[in-house]
Amino acid sequence: MHHASARHHASARTGIWFVGARGSVASTATVGLAAIAEGQAPPTGCVTAREPFASAGLPAFADLVVGGHDISSVTMTKRAECLVETGMIGPRLFAATHDALERADAEVRPGYDPHAAHTDTDDGAGLSQQAVAERLAADITSFQERHDLARVVVIDLSSTEPPVDPAPEHDDVDALLTALADPARAVLPASSVSAYAAILAGAAYAAFTPSAGMGLPALTRLARQRGIPVAGQDGKTGQTWLRTVLAPAFAARGLKVLSWAGTNLLGGGDGATLADPDAVRSKLASKNRGLTALTGSDTTPLHIDNVPDLGDTKVAWDHVHVEGFLGSRLTLQTTWSAHDSMLAAPLVLDLARLLALAHAAGISGPVPELGFFFKDPWGSDVHDAADQARAVEDWVRATSARAGR
Repeated sequence: MHHASARHHASARTGIWFVGARGSVASTATVGLAAIAEGQAPPTGCVTAREPFASAGLPAFADLVVGGHDISSVTMTKRAECLVETGMIGPRLFAATHDALERADAEVRPGYDPHAAHTDTDDGAGLSQQAVAERLAADITSFQERHDLARVVVIDLSSTEPPVDPAPEHDDVDALLTALADPARAVLPASSVSAYAAILAGAAYAAFTPSAGMGLPALTRLARQRGIPVAGQDGKTGQTWLRTVLAPAFAARGLKVLSWAGTNLLGGGDGATLADPDAVRSKLASKNRGLTALTGSDTTPLHIDNVPDLGDTKVAWDHVHVEGFLGSRLTLQTTWSAHDSMLAAPLVLDLARLLALAHAAGISGPVPELGFFFKDPWGSDVHDAADQARAVEDWVRATSARAGR
């Protein structure tokens, strides 16, 4: 359980607990955090490095400590080595942050793999999901106590899951808790077990993937009851961010978007995961929802192709067809290419700092003002990037004052 006595110290040492800690995004975030904290690199791309965030009493980068869960045996250091080989991380920076990666990886504990017949932690040997969640929560609590942390923020960076088939227990807290105690049932996907573990540990939580996570109504309600601030869903890092910048501009000019077609090419772990037609449905839904709301057009075809040789480089194409004055037509074509983890990692660090502030201020349940960071924001139907930017700036000023910073 979180320590209430530490609640009013937003700038105190804070843990970041990554679910999927040995993946590319978490490893990149850990490298970046160490580089910034040690003065090896500026915090370029971190929203919280500028005003009004910089003076809001957020935890300093040097006061963030990394740990996490993962089902992979590939260490964070080895993952970062792979990113060096692809040209994403420079060899000098890797050498400078090697010890920080080793320290972080030493804090990684076995995650929950519901598909494993047997694991080192015996999660596959007849344990209830309640018992699994308690084991995961104990890892988080131990991490917090071991490092004398004021609080921990859990951030889900794990592989995208297929959409969840609704169950009655997903809407009712009492029914869910009863079902979780039954060893014969697996009522929650892995991402939601991790989210429940965050609640049990009293940790703030962010869903950076489109997986169910904390998004199930019963878990959201339980988080609010337990005083846990949560934010999601699915990080808005590149193509979707650009879309939510451009789409309002067409509306402001009175131009009608007839269609907005998009293609994503990516490799690496994300490419392999999203090659699964079930898993990709979650991603496509979250990427398209905001665009449909902003344009009013239901013609927004989008598809994602796995191109293994691209590795962590993501290429996104968009073709926008617009109706103008007197029925004239105009088109806009964009190409976006970037290392996807480099886009995501600074936003992940931002979320950890901002959710630490929310927790210190006593905020519970979804924080809609953090919708700036997400494709499909919880508690908000605002998708316009400029409106979202203003909302999070206003929020940080008000919340900083509320937390007494």
